[in-house]
Amino acid sequence: MGATVAAVSSNGEYSFTKPNRESIRLLAGLGVEGDVHAGVTVKHRSRVAQDPTQPNLRQVHLLHEELFEAVAGNGFRVAAGELGENITTRGIDLLGLPTGALLRIGDEAVVEVTGLRNPCAQIDNFQRGLLKEVVGRGEDGRVVYKGGVMGVVTVGGVVRPGDGIVVELPEGPLWPLERV
Repeated sequence: MGATVAAVSSNGEYSFTKPNRESIRLLAGLGVEGDVHAGVTVKHRSRVAQDPTQPNLRQVHLLHEELFEAVAGNGFRVAAGELGENITTRGIDLLGLPTGALLRIGDEAVVEVTGLRNPCAQIDNFQRGLLKEVVGRGEDGRVVYKGGVMGVVTVGGVVRPGDGIVVELPEGPLWPLERV
């Protein structure tokens, strides 16, 4: 079985979690229609405070459903949309993708992966101790981000649970994801 969309979520108001939807519409260059983080320039509050003219490299948040199973082993219960993601995936190594990978989702939509999500302290407000589950240290001591990836919409379209996801790697050298 290939990679699929497990759930889609959006919220028009600032809130840590996003309710699941039957579908979401991705808008080229903007993000998820009606979502508070949609736009050409940054919408995350901390980034707006730094420089509101920065390009929005975080239009769409994708998170792998397998993370929910991993954290459940340590006593945490997390469901689709609860960590603020727009697209919950199944069967794809999001964290192993290179910068610039294209995700062809469903019949039309294309999302270009821009980097790793940089989880914030709000995760511990949601469930105390969960932040340590999604940000850790590798054997080499480097920080490991497990909270999914961020992307920009290059081709719009409707995305629904059950839609397939096809990965297209960029040409040339492959660069590992960094936090955005």
